[in-house]
Amino acid sequence: MALTVRLPLRVEQELAEYCVKRRITKSEAVKRALQELLHSPLEGARYQRPPSSAGTRAMAPTCPETSRRRSARAFAARTRGQP
Repeated sequence: MALTVRLPLRVEQELAEYCVKRRITKSEAVKRALQELLHSPLEGARYQRPPSSAGTRAMAPTCPETSRRRSARAFAARTRGQP
């Protein structure tokens, strides 16, 4: 599977230096980093829903795109009917 990621210049430079020192490709370094991230017990816990209790609603993490859409709808609702 191909994946395109935009990195800040500083991160790209650090990645390039890391790869040269270890004699691995950027793709291999990113694959290793993702494997470590995905299998880390602490990272996985962050994305689990908290147990819901009476009066509180458990919320799943939201993606930025969903937040943008929600903000756009709220803005449109506020500005309707204004010239």
